[in-house]
Amino acid sequence: MTQESLPYVEVNPSGEHKATVVWLHGLGDSGNGFAPIVPELKLPDSAGIRFIFPHAPVIPVTINNGMPMRAWYDIKTLDFNSRADVSGVESSAAMVTALIEQEIAKGIASSQIVIAGFSQGGVIALHIATRSKHKFAGIMALSTYMCEADKLTENKSDVNTSTPILMCHGQQDEVVPLFLGHAAFKSLESNNFNVAWREYSMQHNVCVPEINDISAWLTSVLN
Repeated sequence: MTQESLPYVEVNPSGEHKATVVWLHGLGDSGNGFAPIVPELKLPDSAGIRFIFPHAPVIPVTINNGMPMRAWYDIKTLDFNSRADVSGVESSAAMVTALIEQEIAKGIASSQIVIAGFSQGGVIALHIATRSKHKFAGIMALSTYMCEADKLTENKSDVNTSTPILMCHGQQDEVVPLFLGHAAFKSLESNNFNVAWREYSMQHNVCVPEINDISAWLTSVLN
């Protein structure tokens, strides 16, 4: 698969295309998983937001007995410090960045693009946000953590330090424990990123109060 050929589901605005949200799914899911959330966000038609939900490549996942599934990177261990396969994260970040470049080529400024991700997808979103040459409208990281959070200071770009980053997490999350997401939040905060933290009474999923907060936040960063 080339960087230019990452497949995706799209939900286009009814009118003029003014902004884009690239939303990355979690392990074993697909771009179809989050596409139905768009009408639930109740965003105004005047915002002109196009949603892109990419499909991750199908790869063997070590912790699932090597079963092939859609994944942004392999998970070889559940050890919190080395859960994300760095080379896989970087490869997927490059593929998603190619999609972003396509949107920019269509005339959508990076300052009108939001990168969002759930779980594994959130890892990729945060990786791109903290290293990209592009200044984004916002970054949304849901029920997720950070790849090599301890190396952020040495690896980061300062381009998006003022970009709003919204992190949401479930208090009863057993897949990505709350403390792991909060550790990513603290790492971003200590590196002077403009990050906000919200937590909800839920597991590894999304809930109505969170959807309402996401709607308000998207409206604020894509005004």
